[in-house]
Amino acid sequence: MVHHQEASRRAHHFDVVVLGAGAAGLMCAIAAGQRGRRVLLLEGSNKVGKKILMSGGGRCNFTNMHCEAANFLSANPHFVKSALSRYTPWDFIALVEKHGIPYHEKKLGQLFCDRSSKDIVAMLLAECAAVNVRILTHSPARIESLGPPHRLDSREGPVTCESLVVATGGYSIPTLGSTGFAFDFARELGLAVEPTRAGLVPVTLEKKLLEKLGDLAGVSLDTNVTAGGASFRENILFTHRGLSGPAVLQASSYWQPGAHLAIDLFPDLDVGEYIREARSERPKLELRTLLGQRLTRRVAQRWCELWLIDQTLEQLSDADIDQVVARCQPWQVWPADTEGYRTAEVTLGGVATAALSSKTLACRDHPDLYFIGEAVDVTGHLGGHNFQWAWASGQAAGQVV
Repeated sequence: MVHHQEASRRAHHFDVVVLGAGAAGLMCAIAAGQRGRRVLLLEGSNKVGKKILMSGGGRCNFTNMHCEAANFLSANPHFVKSALSRYTPWDFIALVEKHGIPYHEKKLGQLFCDRSSKDIVAMLLAECAAVNVRILTHSPARIESLGPPHRLDSREGPVTCESLVVATGGYSIPTLGSTGFAFDFARELGLAVEPTRAGLVPVTLEKKLLEKLGDLAGVSLDTNVTAGGASFRENILFTHRGLSGPAVLQASSYWQPGAHLAIDLFPDLDVGEYIREARSERPKLELRTLLGQRLTRRVAQRWCELWLIDQTLEQLSDADIDQVVARCQPWQVWPADTEGYRTAEVTLGGVATAALSSKTLACRDHPDLYFIGEAVDVTGHLGGHNFQWAWASGQAAGQVV
């Protein structure tokens, strides 16, 4: 009986164990399997690729054709270059086309599935199956000791491996199973972890301002939003809690608490000049009607009620027009906060790049240990860049594990 128990506890050995079956983990497992490595993929939640499934409104913005180092935030802006140059958007597009998945460009190089993000997950699982990757769900990361061989515990008992890859993501959207495991584990090993915060996330407004703007929820405007020296020309969206939309999500990654967002409500237009020209051509026109042609009727009316004079153009003095410019170009907003990890698409910060090889994502101080994807201090802009980093970093590690 004792012998039987010992046998049942004998560790299963794999060449590679990947922790986390998200975009980066799946890609790493595929690349390693294609090299003939025996791979085990452990996922803590009940299914693989949860973030892939929900991304892009269920259509998965799987890459961006214009992806480059400038689209990423990191303490070391050069770190992403090696992996991105060796696995490009065109490499991933080739994989999508090989599987006959229909896709389209929405705008700005953003590629989406025509049907559903399920197509991307099905593709990755098919690629895993083709190279005999073993996948275990309901199996959270439990590392017993580092080697090599590394020792872990899984739902099916002890496991050993030569190479261990941490692809467990960050803190964002905890309802999908995110725990921040990678950061805690890195700190235990004495690795530096860059400060983390929510990125690509809506911002909330102070109660007083929200009371004035809350009923605009659902209204979207074309704007240029600036924060921390970075500007994004995209839509903003008024919400019941504050502001969202692509431009605000982008700017949120650069915004710091206590700072303001500068929102140009009339991008590509000198609004003072615009009003003066209209004043000479259509003096009887009301200011709110003129502004409403660009801002939507509801926003123009609210701005006139709150901060501007609601008069005909001929009644406006130059000082009145200057006031319009001051309130619109830009509109300066001091967010109360962000909505936090609950709705954040990504986690800013993470395992310091100085601890890792930019070529292989291997940990410099621990042989055959790798950190990839969102766990690393690399955060992309909105629009498919974070997925491209996941594919590229997963591929980089998968080539050597």
